[in-house]
Amino acid sequence: MRFGLVGTGPWASMAHGPGLVTVEEVELVGVWGRHAERAHRLAQQLGSTAYDDYPALLRRVDAVAFSVPPDIQAAMATEAAKAGKHLLLDKPVATSVGAAQALVDAARDVASVVFFTDRFMSSSRAWFAEVRRTGGWRGAWMRWFSALQQPDNPFGASLWRRERGALWDTGPHALSTLMAALGPVTAVAATAGEGDLVNLVLRHESGVTSTATLTQFAPPAAETYDVTLWGSAGFSSMPQRPGRLDEPLAVAARELIAAAESGKPHLVDVRFGARVVELLTQAQEQLD
Repeated sequence: MRFGLVGTGPWASMAHGPGLVTVEEVELVGVWGRHAERAHRLAQQLGSTAYDDYPALLRRVDAVAFSVPPDIQAAMATEAAKAGKHLLLDKPVATSVGAAQALVDAARDVASVVFFTDRFMSSSRAWFAEVRRTGGWRGAWMRWFSALQQPDNPFGASLWRRERGALWDTGPHALSTLMAALGPVTAVAATAGEGDLVNLVLRHESGVTSTATLTQFAPPAAETYDVTLWGSAGFSSMPQRPGRLDEPLAVAARELIAAAESGKPHLVDVRFGARVVELLTQAQEQLD
């Protein structure tokens, strides 16, 4: 399948680009970015071609992988879907319910996958399968404290992450991961802390609850990522994420191709991504 890559930031160079070029079924036709020099540099690294014109790239590809801020992604992905291109989306798929729904409507006749990282890592998938087999869980917690302010943080220069805060950057991952472990979320309650600190209480369809505490500006000594379930079997913690991000991206690309060939929707497609945006919007309204 012929892919185009939209985006030239750290995520594109760490995950999307390297992941796409490792998939035998993928031909990376070209790279488009808002900064032409970066697009040319990344395309050269990936053995591909830089495009200055997005519509020209769309005409050459069957699918598009997005690694741009969510508002930009929503508009560009809607255009791609209307042109009949399959979508490998980043999270969140949009920052408003209206934009997310417009993307869902445009993507009705194409395949889509949203790259919620934990959903495509082999270690996380094995853990999700194990906790579902075990059952008897009464709840869960997630703590994700990162430090964007650190000079060596590759995402520190991301304006949308600083403006939107943890709710919109790591919040989508929290919702996706906790739903994979405990099932769909029917309600969310949100309380703000200092800065971008947010505390979420999620009620799942089964009746159990889980919590997520998130911030992107924690003291460096407090950086952590922890997902733990509790219940009849005691405690179960999700394995720590491995360092490489290209491998789960490659899995997502392969599964997008499979969804396009089979016509069967992926479990975490654009509709799932839109549901996450609905929950984030509910939480944001409470914080506001």
